[in-house]
Amino acid sequence: MTAEQMPGGHAARTVESVVRNELSGRVAGHVVQAGVIHGDVHTGDLYVHPRRERVVPRQLVLPPRLFTGRTQHLAALTHDVAEQDDAGATVAIAVIGGPGGVGKTALALHWAHRNIDRFPDGQLHVDLRGFAPSGEAMSPEVAVRGFLDALGVEPAAIPPGLDAQAALYRSLVAGKRMLVVLDNVRGSEQVEPLLPGSPTCTVLVTSRRRLTGLVTRHGARPLDLGVLTEAEARELFTRHVGAARVATEPHAVAELLGWCAGLPIAISVVAARAARHATFPLAVPAEELREESERLDALDGGELTASLRAVLSWSYRALDREQADIFGLLGLAPGPDISLLAAAALAALSRPRAHAVLQVLEDAALIQQHVPGRYRMHDLLRLYATEQADDDQSRDDRDTALRRLADFYLHTAFAADRLLEPHRPLMEIDPPLVPVVPVVRGGRPHRMPDRAAALAWLDTEHPCLLATHRLAVTRGWHRMVWQLAWTLTAYHGRRGHLQDDLVVLRAGLLSAHRLEDTTALLWAHQFLGAAYALVDRHADAFDHLGQALDLAQDAHDVTGQIHTHHAFTWLWEVQEDDQRALEHATSALRLCRGLDQPVWEADMLNSVGWFSARLGHHEQARTDCQAALALSRRHHYPQGEAYALDSLGYLAHHTGDHRKAEDYYQQSLALYRNLGDAYDEAIILDHLGETQAVLGHHDQARHNWQQALELYRTQHRAAEADRTQSRLDEHDDREHRNAGIPDGGA
Repeated sequence: MTAEQMPGGHAARTVESVVRNELSGRVAGHVVQAGVIHGDVHTGDLYVHPRRERVVPRQLVLPPRLFTGRTQHLAALTHDVAEQDDAGATVAIAVIGGPGGVGKTALALHWAHRNIDRFPDGQLHVDLRGFAPSGEAMSPEVAVRGFLDALGVEPAAIPPGLDAQAALYRSLVAGKRMLVVLDNVRGSEQVEPLLPGSPTCTVLVTSRRRLTGLVTRHGARPLDLGVLTEAEARELFTRHVGAARVATEPHAVAELLGWCAGLPIAISVVAARAARHATFPLAVPAEELREESERLDALDGGELTASLRAVLSWSYRALDREQADIFGLLGLAPGPDISLLAAAALAALSRPRAHAVLQVLEDAALIQQHVPGRYRMHDLLRLYATEQADDDQSRDDRDTALRRLADFYLHTAFAADRLLEPHRPLMEIDPPLVPVVPVVRGGRPHRMPDRAAALAWLDTEHPCLLATHRLAVTRGWHRMVWQLAWTLTAYHGRRGHLQDDLVVLRAGLLSAHRLEDTTALLWAHQFLGAAYALVDRHADAFDHLGQALDLAQDAHDVTGQIHTHHAFTWLWEVQEDDQRALEHATSALRLCRGLDQPVWEADMLNSVGWFSARLGHHEQARTDCQAALALSRRHHYPQGEAYALDSLGYLAHHTGDHRKAEDYYQQSLALYRNLGDAYDEAIILDHLGETQAVLGHHDQARHNWQQALELYRTQHRAAEADRTQSRLDEHDDREHRNAGIPDGGA
C-alpha cells in the first residue's frame, strides 16, 4: 500500500488546527480517522509515548484532618468491599448515602486513604456536583474525559461520544486494582458510564439520594449515614478546641452541640469560631448563637436546616464587612472552585489582601483549600453564601464583581491562547487584548511563561471557564460570549473537548447575531464550521464555512478569506475532490501573498504543493513545497519545516527517488521528535519504513514499522496499528521464505 493510499498517511495531520483555521496554517490535507481527533504539534506533552513510564493516577484529595467516629460504618464498608471482592463476579460498589453536611465525603476519603494499599494501580476521584446550588451537575461525558486524562490518554487517542470514551476507560482499568471515588452523585444515570467493568476495581459513591438503580442493576451495597452520635459529636468538638476547655464548661458545650444537631459541617464551623477565640469562655459563643437564632426567618423547606442556618448566620455575623462580602461573592462565582488570583479579581483586591481574607474564611471553616491555592465550598455553604450576597450586596455590585471575574478568565485564557497559537490573528477584545499582559478590571491576568504552563492553566480552569461562559450567556454579555468561545477553540482542539467546543461556539454565533457584528459573525461561522467538521457533520461544516466565506468577501476581510479557504481544503479532501481542494488552497495562497505573514504563506504554499502532488502535478508541487520549506526555515517555524519535508518525502517517493525520500523523512522525523509530536512521529516512521523497504533496507524498515506500531497502539489508533501489524507480518513471512537468499535490494 502506498503512502497516498494509507488512511493514516500524510493527510492525517492536526486537523483541529487546520479546519479550525487556527491559523498557523499547516498542510491542508488533514483527516479525522474513525472520529478520532489528532493532537497538535505545538504541545509536546499531549502524547503518551510507549517509552514513557506507566501512568498511575493518584487523584484522592486530602483526607479530613480531624475525622472522628464512624467506627461501625468504616467496618461495614470494609466488609462490603471485601465480600464483593471475594465474589469476584463484578466490580465492588458501595453507595454512601445521607443528607448534606453529614460527612459522606469525609467517610469515603478517610476509608480510601486508610485502605490505599489495596489499590496499587491508582485512585480516581471526581466531584460530580450533583447538588450544586447552580443546578448544573457534572455530566458523565466530562467526568469520563477527566478519567481518561488522568490515565494518561493523549487527546489524539480519545474518540468522540460518551459510549466510545466509556469503553476506552473500561479497557484501561480492566484487570487493575483501582479505586474510583464518585462523589456527590445526583442519580444512577450520572455514574453508570463511570463504572469499571472489572472485578478488580472498587467504586465508592456518595449521594444525598438513594441510588436504587445502582443497587438493583449493579449489585451496589448501600450504606446509610446519619448524624453523629452525641459521643461522636462531643469527640469531634473536643479535637477542635481541646479537652481542657470542654471539661471546664460542660453546659456551654452541650448547648453549642445542641445547635449543631450532630451535623459534622455545623460542628466544624462552631468549633472553628471557638478556636479563633481561645481565651473566651465557651459560654460567650453559646450566648451569641442563642441570640442570633432568634433573628432567623422561618424556613420554607430545602436542605438548609434551621440549626445549620443558625450556625452559619452566627459565623457570618462574626465576619467584618469585607470578609462577609467576599464570602457572599465566592458563593456566586461560577465553577466548582476558584484560584487565589481569580478570587482577587472577583473581589478587586491585591493578591496578598485576597489571601489574607481567604485565610480568615478558611480558619472559620467556611471555605476549604482542597489543593494549594484553590478554594471551594460545601454546597450548603455556597447556598448560604449566595443568600447573603443577595441580601447584603446590591445587584450592581454583584454584577460588577462577576464581570471582573469573567474579564480575568477571558484575558488569562487569551494570554494562554497566544502561547498555544502565536500565529493566528488577534481578535477584537474589550478591553483590547494584546500579547503583552494587559491590566484589566480586577487585576492582571495570570502570567504564564510557556505553552506547557498555558496548557496546565487551561486544564485546571476549564470547568470554571465553561461555567463563566454559561454565566455570560445567562447575563446577556454577548461580546464576552463569543470572545470566550473564540479564545477556547485552540485549547478545545488540542484536548479533544469537541462537544464543549460545539456548545460554546453555538452560543457564540447567537451572541454575534445579537450584536449584529459582522466580524464576530464571520469568525463564529468559521469556527463553528470547523467544529462540525471535527465531528464528521460535513454538511453543517460546509454550510457555516460557506457563510463565513461570503461574509469575509463582502467585508473585504482578507484574513478571514484566507483561513476560510484553507478550511475548505480539508473538507474537499475528505470528499475526495482534490481539484476543489487545490482551488481553495490556491486562493488562500494568492490572498496570503498580499500580507506580511510569512508563516501563513509557508503553510499555504505547502498546502498547494500537497494537493498538486495528489493530482500528479509533481514539478509544480516540488517548487511550492521547497519554497514552503525555505520560508519556514527563514522564519524559524519548525512545524512548517517538518510538514514541508514530509510533503517533499511524499513527492520523492512517488517519483521514484527513494533515497531522497528517505533523507526528507529522516529530517522530518527529527523535527517531530524535537517538537514532542508523537502523533506525526508515528506517521513519518510509517512512511520511512515504506521507503526503506523499497530500497531493500529491510531491517531498518522493520525497526521503523515496529516503532510506528508501538506509537499507534499507545495512541489507540486501531486502524493504523492493524495496517502496520499486517505490513510487519507480510515482511516477516517474506523474510522467512527468502531465508538464505541474498538481499537483492530495490
